[in-house]
Amino acid sequence: MTTKTFPPAVFQSFDSKTDSSQVPPRLAALRGAMASAGVDAFLIPRADAHRGESVPPGDARLAWATGFTGSAGVAVIGTKDAGLFVDSRYTLQAPAETDTSLVTVHEWQQGGYSPDLTRYVPKGGTLAYDPWLHTPGEVRDLQAKLNGHAKIVPHANLVDAIWSDRPGAPVSTIEILGHNRAGRAAADKVADIQALLGQDGADAAVLTLPESICWLLNIRGRDVPNTPFVLGFAIVPATGQPTLYLDPAKITPELTAGLEGVAEIAESAAFAPAMAALGAAGKSVLVDPATAPQAVLTTLGDAGAKLIEKRDPVLLPKSRKNDAELAGMREAHRLDGIALAKFLAWFDDTAPRGELTEIGIVTALEAFRREEESCVDASFDTISGAGPNGAIVHYRVTGKTDRRLAPGEIMLVDSGAQYLSGTTDITRTLSTGKPSDEERDRYTRVLKGMIAISMARFPGGTSGAQLDVLARQFLWQDGVTYNHGTGHGVGAYLGVHEGPIGLSARYPLPLEIGNVLSNEPGYYKAGAYGIRIENLITVRASAGFPGYLDFETLTLVPIDKRLIRKSMLTDAERAWLDAYHARVWDEISPAVKGKVRDWLKQATAAL
Repeated sequence: MTTKTFPPAVFQSFDSKTDSSQVPPRLAALRGAMASAGVDAFLIPRADAHRGESVPPGDARLAWATGFTGSAGVAVIGTKDAGLFVDSRYTLQAPAETDTSLVTVHEWQQGGYSPDLTRYVPKGGTLAYDPWLHTPGEVRDLQAKLNGHAKIVPHANLVDAIWSDRPGAPVSTIEILGHNRAGRAAADKVADIQALLGQDGADAAVLTLPESICWLLNIRGRDVPNTPFVLGFAIVPATGQPTLYLDPAKITPELTAGLEGVAEIAESAAFAPAMAALGAAGKSVLVDPATAPQAVLTTLGDAGAKLIEKRDPVLLPKSRKNDAELAGMREAHRLDGIALAKFLAWFDDTAPRGELTEIGIVTALEAFRREEESCVDASFDTISGAGPNGAIVHYRVTGKTDRRLAPGEIMLVDSGAQYLSGTTDITRTLSTGKPSDEERDRYTRVLKGMIAISMARFPGGTSGAQLDVLARQFLWQDGVTYNHGTGHGVGAYLGVHEGPIGLSARYPLPLEIGNVLSNEPGYYKAGAYGIRIENLITVRASAGFPGYLDFETLTLVPIDKRLIRKSMLTDAERAWLDAYHARVWDEISPAVKGKVRDWLKQATAAL
């Protein structure tokens, strides 16, 4: 079997999404607009008004202006110079995509703006920003970092003013989930949120995150790639029905009937007047300053509303998956395990011939997943990194970067899928020959960290920030680490990256029963190889230990044993790995046959 036997990928494009040669004329046009507006610099974020990891094409302003296509970052365009600020995931990707003769790339830490922003705004000058694309928390942080160096002012978006062929807003069919998938009626969820509003003394809450709105109302859509989101806004009153504000093209008789008795539906143009009406009535309105656009708080505040700035009240209830959601996630991982068994058997048969390319590997994996009709999308663009490309943490292969996998190189494949039953995310690092001593050492340390999280038992009230060190300790012992979180929250047929819980210093909230997280330590040697091993896990009560919690592993895919230095594993770690592989065999083997079944038997054999 070769890559030629697979149909073209549908979920993922390998085209270069931007062209760095367009950066000079676009920056020139933007500076012309800045001059007309009388501002000295303009801020361009990656985010849209809904803070999604995937944004519609018409909201990809950062990529349009700078060429950078990563999922996080911000640019400051000054009258002569421009800075692009990205985190450690993108320090290799960003310079490769932008025009570095015009744009200086800076590495910055997530969670705040870099003081280096001042380099691009003259002292006493004006920095303009679109208030629909920045949160109040970001605006306050920006003011603190500028520290009087310059003033910041809200302004209509200058990129939109010059983007002549900007794509229109997305319109997709909206699906209403049945009880068998949602697990709870939308009206019951709304009642719970309204009870929380009562505790906070709020007359209403404004919701701007699509995952919160979709979960609360049991709806899903296709407005953005990879994530079944419906883009819109909602106002939830303390009593009565919420109102969902949508593009009028999305409002159909079927949707109106499906949400009857649950929510009112209005056109998006009515959203701002509805907020103004709340303010005019002197209502107390809960808004999340970390996720809502500054324009929302300004509209409410200017109209007279009393603002209650607190976390989106849907986020925590949504993160605690109910029995139906967990059953769907387990089913999604069983289906994904079947697809990955087929893929890995094919990979092991084909890789030694030296015929595989990164694009061919993505194409094959998608084809195996699409054999299951309930697989409707990838949950993100597959990271298919051969050899040195595996060291680029969020590498996205294109036709320009596609690399042939040489026998003996390490291959890193990080991928996921959206099944109608749930969301998956898995990384496997694969051997294609005899690994070096260093590769085996690093791989085993990463594996030990992943197993340490998998085996952890901890008292209720423990946060992901407290557990993160368990995954890093074995790498730290040898003076190395990785510059990303150990794990993020995962939605149930929603976003593959979901707050507000996770496994890293950024997540201080206690873990709770029903949380679903990734468990993905790694190691990256620039210019050589990358290693990451990732399973999804869910928090459960620890049997026999009242008040304690532990993890159930959801992912059902063999871990490559050929890269393990067995002498480095403890008896307990070996036992965990053998038990995990025995479970993978028990759950996946009935669904595969022939050469795939033979491969799976060998891949899951006891260490």
